[in-house]
Amino acid sequence: MMELLPGSTIGILGSGQLGRMLAMAARRMDYHTHVFSPESGSPTGQVADREFAAAYDDLEAVRRFAEGVDVVTYEFENVPAQTADVCAEVVPVHPGVQALHIAQNRLREKQFFVEIGLPVTPFKAVDSFESLVEGLARTGYPAVIKTAESGYDGKGQYKITSEHELDKAWEAISGRTSILEGFVRYERELSVVAARAVGGQFAHYGLIENRHRHHILDVSIAPAPVMGEIAEQAVAMVQRLLDALDVAGVICVEFFLTADGRLLANEFAPRPHNSGHLTVDAAVTSQFEQQLRAVCGLPLGDTGYLCPAAMVNLLGDLWRDGEPDWSSLAAFPSVKLHLYGKRQPRPGRKMGHLTALAPTAAEAVDRVITARRSLSGE
Repeated sequence: MMELLPGSTIGILGSGQLGRMLAMAARRMDYHTHVFSPESGSPTGQVADREFAAAYDDLEAVRRFAEGVDVVTYEFENVPAQTADVCAEVVPVHPGVQALHIAQNRLREKQFFVEIGLPVTPFKAVDSFESLVEGLARTGYPAVIKTAESGYDGKGQYKITSEHELDKAWEAISGRTSILEGFVRYERELSVVAARAVGGQFAHYGLIENRHRHHILDVSIAPAPVMGEIAEQAVAMVQRLLDALDVAGVICVEFFLTADGRLLANEFAPRPHNSGHLTVDAAVTSQFEQQLRAVCGLPLGDTGYLCPAAMVNLLGDLWRDGEPDWSSLAAFPSVKLHLYGKRQPRPGRKMGHLTALAPTAAEAVDRVITARRSLSGE
């Protein structure tokens, strides 16, 4: 692949906040961006050079979009594989159609982890009520059943604590093909955001700790407070995954860390990730600039942190009583505000995030949580 230099045009499939931040990083380096999604006036469309608003299955429109760009990437993994395939007939697509195909299905994802030797929780494919019963005989209680496709932020899953909940669990997944996983009692959740260049160069942002609330990421902390040995193991697993996929781009892998120090691979996202948003303010090279470099065939940037950082999500719940108190937030000089241009706040909807920088990770967490409370007048 030839290097794509400033002045080139990046095509983005999907139009949410991840595409928006990629387009902003691209504009700073004088790259152009075109975005394709069913929405108009989208978070990415607000800052892109051109917005294509058409259905993903409108393959003629997809082809026209691809013909106007130099490379295509995607900002979420629920873009239909057929859409990416059509783009790939015209221009390079990174991180690649294979990574997209695997990440779109939890069962394929777990099977791929096993194939390349990554440790995972016990799991079983479920395509009938009978196979659910058989799977629980293997995993025991509690267990979690998740639809194989189209689940995120806790959607499409159900925790089963006893045999009395079998009917409810089956109803919750609407009889769709699913994956049953043994429930993991973990000490903490972690992620590694990493990038791989066209020629195989690898770079990573180390371990990030993630804390969830109602199945939605709430706080991310870098560096994660874990032993160096564990961090090295996690990074090695991520590099193995990226090499096995032969990707060029940014990928995030989420892990469970058990009380006895074992890392279990949970899932991966073939794109920048919510937990990596703090790199925009805290790292020499943000995950979005890194994605741009990788898909354009350029050498990767320095992933070192300028200082410890913590990020909190701003969900639509904050707007419940009206506009948040932005002036109070401005009183926190080391806290950075990022809003996504979404006009309709809804409970659970990611509207933006805050990042705090501090001498220690613990101080960064305190600052960013206190700053978020100020938005509600606390």
